[in-house]
Amino acid sequence: MLRVYRVPQWYSLSDEGVEEAITDSQPLLGFVGIDLSRESAPDATTLLPFRHLLEKHGLTKPLFEAINGRLSAAGRMMREGAIADATIIAAAPSVKNEAKARDPEMHQTKKGKQWCFGMKVHLGVDAESGLVHSVVGRAANVADVT
Repeated sequence: MLRVYRVPQWYSLSDEGVEEAITDSQPLLGFVGIDLSRESAPDATTLLPFRHLLEKHGLTKPLFEAINGRLSAAGRMMREGAIADATIIAAAPSVKNEAKARDPEMHQTKKGKQWCFGMKVHLGVDAESGLVHSVVGRAANVADVT
């Protein structure tokens, strides 16, 4: 599940898109270690509770730091130069849920001429290797300069 947890972050996929991506991609199947002849790829109803479990126990940051530590020890992390990028992660604006409300952490913002609802992920990326070395999630309406 930890490997599956990384896939939507690397490929900007929704929880719903992960199952399809894993099912359609032999390299992703190999990476996550799923044999489709014996088991199915996890879907959104599995991924969301797993992500919330990691968040509840404060494990997302230590997990990220452990991965970066391993990459750094292998000489595959940033030495000089970085690229910063902000990506909007869309969320469902619907209020058709148990709470009858939108997720309070999600906000709307305008990207170009289109309005989006969700969060903004700011990534720090090593300019040479393309490896991500820092991730910060914020409300979509927070300015990139911040």
